[in-house]
Amino acid sequence: MPATTATPKPAETPTAATAAAAVEQTVTAFKGFDAQLRCRGYQYEVGKTYEHTGKVEACASGFHGCQHPLDVFGYYPPAGSRFAEVVLGGEMDGDGSDTKIAAARITINIELSIGDLVRRAWDYVWSRATIEGKTATGDQGAASATGPQGAASATGTQGAASATGTQGAASATGYQGAASATGDQGAASATGTQGAASATGTRGAASATGTRGAASATGDQGAASATGYQGAASATGDQGAASATGPQGAASATGTQGAASATGTQGAASATGTQGAASATGYQGAASATGYQGAASATGDQGAASATGYQGAASATGDQGAASATGTQGAASATGTRGAASATGTRGAAEALHPTATAHASGPDGRARGVAGAALHLDRRADGGAITHAWSGIVGRDGVEPMVWYSLDDGGRPIADQD
Repeated sequence: MPATTATPKPAETPTAATAAAAVEQTVTAFKGFDAQLRCRGYQYEVGKTYEHTGKVEACASGFHGCQHPLDVFGYYPPAGSRFAEVVLGGEMDGDGSDTKIAAARITINIELSIGDLVRRAWDYVWSRATIEGKTATGDQGAASATGPQGAASATGTQGAASATGTQGAASATGYQGAASATGDQGAASATGTQGAASATGTRGAASATGTRGAASATGDQGAASATGYQGAASATGDQGAASATGPQGAASATGTQGAASATGTQGAASATGTQGAASATGYQGAASATGYQGAASATGDQGAASATGYQGAASATGDQGAASATGTQGAASATGTRGAASATGTRGAAEALHPTATAHASGPDGRARGVAGAALHLDRRADGGAITHAWSGIVGRDGVEPMVWYSLDDGGRPIADQD
């Protein structure tokens, strides 16, 4: 009997369904971290991928991120936090409370500024909105969309766009265009020389890009970004963030955990709230943070930083920068040729980090320090606030050592702080 040979089975041709199954689903999301780029004690690095083994459960296990950029403020406030765009992959799970999802794998793609988050928030809302009203294209066109997911777009020299609804989005592109989105997750974007954008809602985002653009976001987690020569950004809400980038931009964030950042030649940033932070970077930038744990930082030749609150901190870096911290444990630091640091409060601390800078500490337990050549000023007060003793000295002379904290004893003599 002749031997039999098995006929090879023809190779299967992959169908569209099997090919799609072979492609793993990934989701672009956004994640918050502390100042060291850590989340729940886990250290991350930009550009790296991390794997989780075991069960993936939202808010319990796995790596987490939010699809809506502004949802991250619910977990990490704008003040003192860092944010990144991430890519989630592998097994995923969500709890439906917001856009937060857990995944088995995460890649930290790129770090984002507050302004970046605002622009991505607008993209997120706009991509999911449905144009239900008019779309106007022309020199003076106007567009209005009213509905749960309505979107309005006006493109022209003086166009205006208004979207009112739960997830409405409005975009006005032109010389004097204005965009307004009112709703829980509304987003407004105005691009032009004098464009203005306003988003009012729980997670509204406003972005104005142009020479004199202004952006205002009012809501619990609203964010506003104005990029241009004289742009201004204002975010009012519990966790609002405002970012203004331009030579004369101004940013104001008013809320419990609001953050304000103004980058430009004469930019000013003001954050008023319990944990607000303000940062102004530019030639004459000024930063003011008023609140329980507010922090203010001004970097520039003549920048000024003021933090008023229980544990406020102020830092001024520049040739003539000034830093003032008023509060029980406020800290002030001046780094620059003629910078001045003043800490007024029960345990305030002031430091001068340039040989021509000066530090002043006033209060029952106030202290000051500086580098060699810097000037220190200390005063001691009675319980009622009356000044009982005052002392001034130059670091490096008369036994005053560099970078050693000094305070005044009961007799008004400077003593090295041992803490």
